[in-house]
Amino acid sequence: MGKYTREDVVKQIKEQNVRFIRLQFTDMLGTIKNVEIPLSQLNKALDNKMMFDGSSIEGFVRIEESDMYLYPDIDTFVVFPWTSEKGKVARFICDIYKPDGTPFEGDPRYNLKRNLKKMEELGFDAFNIGAEPEFFLFKLDEKGNPSLELNDQGGYFDLSPTDLGENCRRDIVLELEEMGFEIEASHHEVAPGQHEIDFKYSDAVKHADDIQTFKLVVKTIARKHNLHATFMPKPLFGVNGSGMHVNMSLFKKGENAFYNPKGDLQLSDTAYHFLAGIIKHATNYTAITNPTVNSYKRLVPGYEAPSYVAWSASNRSPLLRVPNSRGLSTRLEVRSVDPSANPYMALSVLLAAGLDGVENKLTPPGAVDRNIYVMTKEEREEAGIVDLPSTLYGALEQLVKDEVIVHALGEHLFEHFIEAKEIEWDMFRTQVHPWEREQYLTNY
Repeated sequence: MGKYTREDVVKQIKEQNVRFIRLQFTDMLGTIKNVEIPLSQLNKALDNKMMFDGSSIEGFVRIEESDMYLYPDIDTFVVFPWTSEKGKVARFICDIYKPDGTPFEGDPRYNLKRNLKKMEELGFDAFNIGAEPEFFLFKLDEKGNPSLELNDQGGYFDLSPTDLGENCRRDIVLELEEMGFEIEASHHEVAPGQHEIDFKYSDAVKHADDIQTFKLVVKTIARKHNLHATFMPKPLFGVNGSGMHVNMSLFKKGENAFYNPKGDLQLSDTAYHFLAGIIKHATNYTAITNPTVNSYKRLVPGYEAPSYVAWSASNRSPLLRVPNSRGLSTRLEVRSVDPSANPYMALSVLLAAGLDGVENKLTPPGAVDRNIYVMTKEEREEAGIVDLPSTLYGALEQLVKDEVIVHALGEHLFEHFIEAKEIEWDMFRTQVHPWEREQYLTNY
């Protein structure tokens, strides 16, 4: 998805017989929203004159201040290849503006841009991201609704016929490549029915855009294979959940600011300061990177997802890992994030946490190079390892205490997020679940 002029867009629309345009944006909960317009309204949209009702969008505004404007980002123009040859559909990702022409503070995409300005003030040019969103494929039932029947019983890197999702995954890759993605790998994950497709890193805003586009393509193509794709963190008990590992690096004047060939582990002081910030704020940003009740069913020992705050260059049980690649590929990998997270908000809080470490020259704790899952509680305490929150409620309690993370969200997103998630927790807390009836109905 390259850089376009208005003329480039018009030319592509004519060549590919585009008849409809989706003006796409993301709400606070990470759900893709769009306003679809006929081609006759293209110029109005590109002139930033398309209005919509913001009061109907989660986390936006009240009904008395509902008017919002969609400002298409012309560089995000893409034609959906799977749409009808009789008239294809294209899309722009939009920023949200208020009637007075100022950016809307509740727009997660704008909020990420706001945090990137802080990065630039500290002398860095880019926050490069490589995310690895995992997903499950379930069969659809006879009514076309998702079932809990998996499409395969494959395991890590399995091939057909064990991996029956291979054809679907291959079609997803082909569609993504046609839309401009550079796909690096595609494989079956650890759990039955679980898959991963990795695409090339890019700057933070573009990568958050790409994550949202990726989710849309995966779900759309899965449906064509009579499957339901879900990015739910833990859809099944007893198997691994789905993560979205986030690989991060700061760049300055085209050079990776995390790399120092003479440094310990060939990491720069900047890398260690950033790492220290990630570790310091880990329990406090978890509500954003793991934002659902279900997220905390994944963050438990025994299924490869981190449940303790630590870092290492040599093992995969800690929250933060330093992959082996160096030079321009030097990076830090946060392994706790899951794909239910709003990518714009998740990257905002991770960046803010890391920059707090850089700005205040924080020193990280020592690396933990043994399997944390087999350590006793006393051993973990002695090593300074703390637990991640075990519930959404606990994560919200930690979030409100952290001024750096609260500021990274901004007042509007913070207040609306807390309100929405407290409601979600109460709905879960007051519900009677099947497990409770199985355990207690005949015993009491």
